[in-house]
Amino acid sequence: MSGAVGFAGYAALFDRVDRAGDVVRAGAFGTVQPVPLLFAHRGDPVGVIETLAVDARGLRVAGRVTDAALAAAVRRGALAGLSIGYRPLAVRQGAWRELLRVMLVEVSLVPVPMQPLARIDRAG
Repeated sequence: MSGAVGFAGYAALFDRVDRAGDVVRAGAFGTVQPVPLLFAHRGDPVGVIETLAVDARGLRVAGRVTDAALAAAVRRGALAGLSIGYRPLAVRQGAWRELLRVMLVEVSLVPVPMQPLARIDRAG
């Protein structure tokens, strides 16, 4: 795992409208199970998620990026966005699409997160 880098941040934030008009509501995740860490919602895992925790603010993740090029980008701060892949289980449509229950499928490192506040806040 030479070159790997640890990170932590919020992959989802509650009650914030994202760029697509979706809002993840508190309680949407229920019990979270381990999921893979991907890059841009594609392909093979690029590291591991060590902890997933739901708190009052959202879905907090901590993990390790093992792909050397992506780890270097995270270390430099050039790759700091986080995003979730999910299946909607309960949705309420209004001015926004409210995600009331979702099944978390994966967490991704992304250059531009759909939720602007979903970012790595600690790397190293």
